[in-house]
Amino acid sequence: MRALRKRLADADPMAATRVADHVADLPPGATVALYQAIGSELDTRPLAKALIALGRALCLPVVLDTDAPMIFRRWVPGEPLEMDMAGCPAPLPLAEAVTPDLVILPLLAFDADGVRLGQGGGHYDRTLAALRRSAPVGAVGLAFAGQQVGHLPVEPHDQPLDGVLTEKGYRAFA
Repeated sequence: MRALRKRLADADPMAATRVADHVADLPPGATVALYQAIGSELDTRPLAKALIALGRALCLPVVLDTDAPMIFRRWVPGEPLEMDMAGCPAPLPLAEAVTPDLVILPLLAFDADGVRLGQGGGHYDRTLAALRRSAPVGAVGLAFAGQQVGHLPVEPHDQPLDGVLTEKGYRAFA
C-alpha cells in the first residue's frame, strides 16, 4: 500500500490542492488536528490554509511516549517544528496543548466501511480511543481516492473513520 500511495502521489502532484477545495464539506470542529506530511502522504499545507480561512484553529499531534496516546499542540503554519518521539514534525513544547474536535489523519488504505489501515504504530487508534472516552471527536482520513480497497480486517483496537477526504471530495461513512 505504501508503493501504491507513492505511485498515486507521483501521478497527481496537485491532488492536495484539489483536496483543499472540499474543505467546506468537512464535519464541524473549532479545533482541527492535522499532520505534517512525510514521504508520499498527502500534503496538508493547502488544507491548513483553507481551514484557517474558514476560521478553524489548527493543532498537530505530538508523540511523547510511543506506547501512550498522542497529545496535540496548537499550531499555525510557519511556526517552527521539531521531531517528536516518532520522528514526526511537531510543535515546540512551548505551544499550547489543546484537544481537537476533529482529527484529520494519514492512512495507507481505507474501505467503504470506514476502516483505516495506518502505518502500524497504533498512535492514532490509541489517541482516538482516549479522546472519544471524554467527548465526541471526529476522525477523517486524508487520502488519494485510489487508496480505497475492497475490505480491510478490523482489530478490536481499531478506531473507525467518520469520513475520508480525497481529491474527489468528502465522503461520510455510516
